[in-house]
Amino acid sequence: MITALSGDTSRLRATVDFVKEQDTATLLPLLLPGLDGPELRTLAERCDFSHAALLLFPPDAAALDAALAACGLAAHAPPRPSVVVRERLAARHRRAAAQLDVTIVRPAVHCHDGTRRMVEVFALTAPAGSDLETLAAHEREHQHEAHVAFEVRAPDPLVLRGLCATFARYGATPGGGGYNPHENGTVFYFTAPAQAKAGYRRVELYVPGDHRDVLAAHLQEHRTRQPAESLLRLLTGAWTTQALAAFTRLEVPDAMDTQRGADAGQLARRTGVSAPHLATLLRYLTMLGILHEDRDGFRLTDTGRLLRADADGSMRALALMYGGPFYESFAGLEHTVRTGQTAFDHHFGENHFDHFARDPRLAELFDQSMAAGARMFDPLPAHPVLTAAADGATVVDIAGGNGELLGRILSAHPRLHGLLLERPHTVEMARRLLDAAGHSGRCTLRAGDFADLPAGADVYLLSRVLHDWDDDRCREILRHCARAMPDTADLLVVERVLPADGSASLATAWDLHMMCNVGGRERRADHYARLFADAGLTLVDRAPLPLDGSVLHVRKTAPTGT
Repeated sequence: MITALSGDTSRLRATVDFVKEQDTATLLPLLLPGLDGPELRTLAERCDFSHAALLLFPPDAAALDAALAACGLAAHAPPRPSVVVRERLAARHRRAAAQLDVTIVRPAVHCHDGTRRMVEVFALTAPAGSDLETLAAHEREHQHEAHVAFEVRAPDPLVLRGLCATFARYGATPGGGGYNPHENGTVFYFTAPAQAKAGYRRVELYVPGDHRDVLAAHLQEHRTRQPAESLLRLLTGAWTTQALAAFTRLEVPDAMDTQRGADAGQLARRTGVSAPHLATLLRYLTMLGILHEDRDGFRLTDTGRLLRADADGSMRALALMYGGPFYESFAGLEHTVRTGQTAFDHHFGENHFDHFARDPRLAELFDQSMAAGARMFDPLPAHPVLTAAADGATVVDIAGGNGELLGRILSAHPRLHGLLLERPHTVEMARRLLDAAGHSGRCTLRAGDFADLPAGADVYLLSRVLHDWDDDRCREILRHCARAMPDTADLLVVERVLPADGSASLATAWDLHMMCNVGGRERRADHYARLFADAGLTLVDRAPLPLDGSVLHVRKTAPTGT
């Protein structure tokens, strides 16, 4: 341990000497060979060499103070937590971040050119005989956290993107980064090219403030350069689904106090499970951001609270569905792609509507899971079709589930009347919800199928219905709508619409889900327009909704010549 401590002090002294000797204009060309002339001047005007950093492993706080003093340094502010380095160490050594208490001190250094810079000292306390000694030995050998840093002046997003582009042009590659809320600063890491001559390969751009929007593109670039790690994270996605489902199914979120933390033993006693095994699950969920761990134990984050049954906008039912029946059927995705048959039908021997209808518990869970995505509906009551509807107008929600959407519309527009058409077992659930909301006097509930659509209403809703079916069945449903609709009626279709340009969208993921589990699909807007036209309807307008949703405004096609 004495050798390790003296080695830490020697590295700290060498870092201090480096900071004293360098300045921005001389250091940048050493890190980015070939950088000179106008681009060097531009970089030097935009950022300043601020510090060099290293990671130490003192056995206690007193040992850190002694190492600083031996190098002529004094910390004038108490240590602060280092979120970025803590997370990097946790990922590199497969540790729970909450177990790594990494702090930062930044003592000032009086440099040869008359300026004051800093040495950034990361410290992870590693007491003699602790299980951190192996980690410390690895980090001392490889010096992963040693770096030089530049602080960006006038942190404008365009400036940040330009700086990142210049670093890349001279061979530096993105190396991660993060946002530290404790000091409201954003860090961009780069790896200097192999021919760099500064003695450091790791370079940091430190930007005061929250710049996670620019950081997101930087981190994505870093991930694309780590193909094996990226693929491994994708391959373990099923573990995440099951961890969330098990956590929910064991009712651990509901057993957690919303104000106070609890350790694994306390939660195990409340839920009747094995404490050591629960602890492993809790550490994994902490890594995912579902939980936060501090000295009081584990707490639910804002994301984790959505798994509670009593949470506003609870997604508990979705966790149970995606980790339950739909998870089982997804194992048959290969069968679907090979044969064109729906994996759910192949696995369970019947389609999902019939399967859920035979099991009241599953039926209720499915309807709850549909309602869990209700944030998509938030802007819908303000749609111009509904706000312009006349007093006493009737809105028909076709296959409206538990009445969540219709209830929102009736609450927003007391002058409107509603009619919900659904399967018999779902009608009763919708009746309870709509009665509780005080809409029983303005809402009719009817058990039936698409062929039972009432004629003569003013507005018809098809919310997340068409994606359940193939094109032929969609045309049939839409023809029922067209026959029921007066010429002046409006049809609002809520779906996730596939992007025409192939950009990332939840619709693309749900397209795979619908194919595997339901036999349906998501569609592009032009595809929907063709289906509407085949049924004598016209797509009038499209507006975005949350969760990558869209509302399609449809009307009956005017007769030719009118």
